Amino acid sequence: MEVEMRIRGLMVDPVSNMPIVVLKDVNGSSILPIWVGVYEANAIALEIEKSAPQRPMTHDLLRNLIAQIGATVDRIVVTDLIENTFFAVIEMTHDGKRVVLDARPSDAIALALRVDCPIFVNEEVINSSRNTIATSDIAEDEDDVEEEDDDDADDDPFGEDDEAEWPDDFDDDVSSDYKM
Repeated sequence: MEVEMRIRGLMVDPVSNMPIVVLKDVNGSSILPIWVGVYEANAIALEIEKSAPQRPMTHDLLRNLIAQIGATVDRIVVTDLIENTFFAVIEMTHDGKRVVLDARPSDAIALALRVDCPIFVNEEVINSSRNTIATSDIAEDEDDVEEEDDDDADDDPFGEDDEAEWPDDFDDDVSSDYKM
């Protein structure tokens, strides 16, 4: 089963200084952070801010090519999480046939923003991601945080400690704190 999600914003990981795309379940409270590269975050931020570059960026070029050949992007799906790497596909229709392209989630998300198509995440990816947060499950105080899952401290794929804090919620009026 797949869950439809929307971009809640971009933020920078204070430990690794890498950008994070934050996806939120449109019908629930799950939040899925996906670490991305600086260039990919920039491409996403440009589209969130509706800032038009003088010349087409790579994702704009891809959107234009897809339109020129008469295809349409139906949706993107984050399909898998293997060894801390997310995988995605771009699902398109061309000449009445379904076409599925392998893609990095960051590129798929940047394209989804440009063609205004939905973003889905496989429910297994959400469940297996150690960094998935259900906003209703966020600890109210420090004691609750320390009691949660101390056994996973050695499994942290990003070299962060369990004391790392996530925002309690994301303001619906603000799409991104990430600035280019």
